[in-house]
Amino acid sequence: MTPVAHESGKSRPSSTAAVCKVGLVGFGTVGSAVARLLCARSDELHLRITHIFARNPQRRKVDWMTGDVCWTDNFDAVLASDVEVIVELIGGLEPAHDWVRRALQAGKSVVTANKQLIAHRGSELLELARAQKKHLAFGACVAGGVPVLAGLHEGLAGDRLVKVCGILNGTCNYILTRIEQSGSTFGDALEEAQAAGFAEADASEDVDGFDARAKLVVLARVGLNAAVAPQQVLCRSIRELSHVDFDYARELGCTIRQVARAEVHGGTLFAAVEPTVVPQNSRLASASGSHNLVVSTGEFGGDTVFAGHGAGGNPTAVAVVSDLLYMVRHRSGGIAEPDRPEASPYEVSHDFETPHYLRFVVKDEPGIIAGLAGVLSRHRINIDAVFQRPGHQLASLPFVITLEACTTSRAEAALAEMNQFAFLVQPPLRMPILR
Repeated sequence: MTPVAHESGKSRPSSTAAVCKVGLVGFGTVGSAVARLLCARSDELHLRITHIFARNPQRRKVDWMTGDVCWTDNFDAVLASDVEVIVELIGGLEPAHDWVRRALQAGKSVVTANKQLIAHRGSELLELARAQKKHLAFGACVAGGVPVLAGLHEGLAGDRLVKVCGILNGTCNYILTRIEQSGSTFGDALEEAQAAGFAEADASEDVDGFDARAKLVVLARVGLNAAVAPQQVLCRSIRELSHVDFDYARELGCTIRQVARAEVHGGTLFAAVEPTVVPQNSRLASASGSHNLVVSTGEFGGDTVFAGHGAGGNPTAVAVVSDLLYMVRHRSGGIAEPDRPEASPYEVSHDFETPHYLRFVVKDEPGIIAGLAGVLSRHRINIDAVFQRPGHQLASLPFVITLEACTTSRAEAALAEMNQFAFLVQPPLRMPILR
């Protein structure tokens, strides 16, 4: 595609450029938004949907699509057509993995928003795309309409990135923001998120960290060139958090977010997704509601921040169509040359060295602090501070101990030993404190 200059200073596609035929697989929230966007910009973009795969296609048909589009519930019909690019938006691992693999083998390029697919099968599919001289684009996999993957891959290609961290799940961020602002319980905040359409009926993928973990794996691959499997990354839930944790975090000048982070140190990739205490002046603390935010750190360029709406049909559709346009611009004779380097294998660890927040709920009695301090001393861990807010019942008394920097493994070993104490009303809660 050759851009031509106009008096407005903008670059528009040449009117003689060949139209790229697109097969859309999936017509849910994102799929329909992609179709609407392409219809709305049909006079500007040389992209035309010719086939749409959808379950119950007769019920899915819409009057705003052109009448020459082939609607089908048979993927093989899309595969056998003359479409150049297949856009996969059904989600999940299967049959998405099989269909994307077959599409590449059949000589089609692929655009996907499927984070689980890229996290679990990305290396295999990228190798296949490279062998077939086809393109596999997945910019919509992380942070929806925020162009973080393109920014890391292209905009920061001159730097050597050593760290990526961020708020990658809008559902979790919405829930935590509501607990902080309204004093809701986790259960009430989750129900509110479900009623508002931010959370599924089964929100386990979100609140237990699996959604953010898949996105972190993709970020690590693109930003840090690190080959890591999702099951190698520590994943911890936000279910145990309560409003009292935000009260204590506020005393520390902090708030709480579900933070996904990956850092390279030597030959080790440190990676985890977990609730984290973050300073109020941190960029991560500024992400509220359902917004996403990613901070990359380069050896030469320092920090770069990407932020915006991380979910929803329209923002994700923008990312999908941007991938389509990138693919069309870089094709040569119909072929887009893959240009992503092969990821490097790393030893993977979650043993960050960091300060820690420990929240206890106890039945008040003499000697509690002495007992806990004794355990910490045996594990060579220093106490930074002790906080106890007034106004709680002595039979269920929450208080917090913050620790000086130590490895996660030492903090967890100390907590395992503390669990023997009879004065504990519930197991202690540990969170890293981001510096």
